[in-house]
Amino acid sequence: MTLPSYSPTWSEDDRVDLPLDGDEREILTAYLDWHRRTFELKCAGIPAERLSDKNIPPSGLSLHGLVRHLAGTERWWFRQQFAGEDVPMLHYSDDNPNEDFDALDGDVEAAFTLWREECARSREIVASSTLDATGTHFRTGKPVSLRRIVVHMIAEYARHNGHADLLREQIDGATGH
Repeated sequence: MTLPSYSPTWSEDDRVDLPLDGDEREILTAYLDWHRRTFELKCAGIPAERLSDKNIPPSGLSLHGLVRHLAGTERWWFRQQFAGEDVPMLHYSDDNPNEDFDALDGDVEAAFTLWREECARSREIVASSTLDATGTHFRTGKPVSLRRIVVHMIAEYARHNGHADLLREQIDGATGH
């Protein structure tokens, strides 16, 4: 039997293979971490000054903006809505809800450090809770399960990894999944 040829992965790909079976927690957390690492790989090796390039007009997206957005999204869902931590919003204000993409001041590596810290805190929260545990969905005031949040975050990363594909290819032509 001839196997199909698969699309190329990143040359620095060190992601752990996704499980083909396992319990729900194992599969969900593996997929979320795989997508987190995929985003990091799509940004790897790019000079810091190029990470802020907004090179797909008319979109205002950049890799720098995406890392800021994802740090804020990790905090918003896991720490604020699920765990109920009283921590400030990241890269957001009512006056400028697109601050994560618009205000690209500051050190890019500091943005990645903050994102990694938020991911680490999210992992701690997930590890210490059941998937059935709930926080409060701020928009509706209704309970939201950790399971739903993890699935939402997988979708969030998958969507933004697609954006990162396009941004990266415009910067240096690199592609991969």
